[in-house]
Amino acid sequence: MKTILVVEDETYLRDLYKQVLESEHFVVETAIDGEVALQLLQKGGYDLVLLDIVMPKIDGITVMQKLQESPPQKKNGPILFLTNSEEQTSIASGIALNARGYLIKSDYNPGQLVSEVKRILEEERVKTQV
Repeated sequence: MKTILVVEDETYLRDLYKQVLESEHFVVETAIDGEVALQLLQKGGYDLVLLDIVMPKIDGITVMQKLQESPPQKKNGPILFLTNSEEQTSIASGIALNARGYLIKSDYNPGQLVSEVKRILEEERVKTQV
């Protein structure tokens, strides 16, 4: 079973993402801010991470920078940024820090989010088999 970390400070979205992903038989852990996310990501072992960019305490870009400086104990899978904006500077910074990509939250309904998660996990599975 695949484990996904959802890092989202908005309670409604965090709960929604957790619910729809669990309904598809993923194990889902959540973090309410960048500080909690960094602690969880340092332990590692997630198959996929959905990381909000704008959060309290530590933003998503800083979380990525800190992971680069101090790699996790156990490797994490791809990290996808969640954002409400199309701020290209933040997105470009995240991609430069090895984020797989980004999802603009308002562009994805829950079903589309699940489809995107499954697509990325399948890409990872194929990549590791090669």
